[in-house]
Amino acid sequence: MSAKGSELKRVRQAEKARIRNKSFVSKVNTAVKKVLSSKDKKEATELLNNAIKTIDKVAAKNIIHKNKAANKKSSLYKHLNSLS
Repeated sequence: MSAKGSELKRVRQAEKARIRNKSFVSKVNTAVKKVLSSKDKKEATELLNNAIKTIDKVAAKNIIHKNKAANKKSSLYKHLNSLS
C-alpha cells in the first residue's frame, strides 16, 4: 500500500471501527453466555430480556447481520424452553 494521506486515514478509521465493533460483539457474547449458563428459568428469563435487547441494538447498528441476530435469539429461546 502506498502512503497516501487518504489511504492512511482510511486505515486509522477502520482500526477505530474494528475496536468499537469488537466491544459490541463482546457484549453480545457475554449476554448470550449468561443466559446459556443459567439453570433457573426465572433468572434465565430476566437475562434473556437483557440479551435480546443487546442483540437487537447491535444488529440495528449493522455490526452483526440481522439473520445472525435472529439465529442467536432463536437459540436462546430454545434454551429457555428446555429449562424446567
